[in-house]
Amino acid sequence: MLLAPASIIAQKKVDLDRFDFKVQYRSLPLIRLDSTYHTYNVSVNTTKMMAPILDEMEPANSVILEGWRKLPSDGHLNIQVKLEDLLPENVSVKERLVTTRDRNGVVTGTRTMYYQEVVYTFAATATINDYKGTHVLDEELASRNYKQVYTSPEFSIKPLAEGYFLLNSLAITKDLYRSCVNRAMHYLSDRITDNFGFAEVTSSDFMWVISTRKHPEYEEDRKIFQQMTDVLFSMNASTSIDGAREKLKPVIDYFEQIKNTYNTSSKHDRKIRYSSYFNLAVLYFYLDDPDNMMKEANGLILNDFRTEVGTSFQSVATRLKNQFLQTNIYTRHFPVNTTAYKGPAEKTETVLNDY
Repeated sequence: MLLAPASIIAQKKVDLDRFDFKVQYRSLPLIRLDSTYHTYNVSVNTTKMMAPILDEMEPANSVILEGWRKLPSDGHLNIQVKLEDLLPENVSVKERLVTTRDRNGVVTGTRTMYYQEVVYTFAATATINDYKGTHVLDEELASRNYKQVYTSPEFSIKPLAEGYFLLNSLAITKDLYRSCVNRAMHYLSDRITDNFGFAEVTSSDFMWVISTRKHPEYEEDRKIFQQMTDVLFSMNASTSIDGAREKLKPVIDYFEQIKNTYNTSSKHDRKIRYSSYFNLAVLYFYLDDPDNMMKEANGLILNDFRTEVGTSFQSVATRLKNQFLQTNIYTRHFPVNTTAYKGPAEKTETVLNDY
């Protein structure tokens, strides 16, 4: 063994390191609507008790449906938000014992601090209809089943804590209501973008690169990853990736060659094949190719090394393919020009996305 070539010894063992990268694509909607729908408007209403606070806010402005144009009114989608009262349910005084110690850690005294806890609830809903009056979706933005707690400052005198909320109820209620409304609007933006939008997504992901310097594939592996990085870095949500597959052909061919070269049932060969199946599956995912991703996922399972990864990739490939079929959009890389979109009440017809 001492006389064996270094390359043969290296093939007995292979270590893999994570290769982290970022790539951009566009999300596709979970709910399919009329393909000419690309504008929306938002209205927000509340109760008489909360109206003075709402008048100081403009929550409708913070609701964003990514990939759509927002109109003051008469959009293809009409999103009506109803904000309910913020209601205190329970007020109580709590105690906290504070211990003081000297330099040696010996307790020299204790004192009691008092603070008030207020349990409160808030509720909000959104109703989404299209401009023809057809009901599209209801969203619960906040529920009274979720109990929230406000904690007052601490006081050394109990009566000060007991009266704090009563004396400052208007200011505290205003702050809590603002916070609740802002969270509800943020949640609504996330939900409508997931359901109907075309957001730009930057994904952090990884592949496996050979880290064993004496391995015969070490140098070529790094060269291939540099080629791949250049292509992945150039991909973005608004630009077609039609040419990316051709640019990545040497990368794909290399990983396929690895699977054929290291074809025994040894742990070394199964491990290095695992990296190729894994890397190709990830690559096909970002090339919007769920069929080939599924093929690599099946290969991972048959390779019998960390088969659970193959099962996970099968699920991802199935979800991506179903998303393409559901939306009738087969790429996640296309331009969106929201300024060109027109509402149903405007004269110019809607400009469609170039999918």
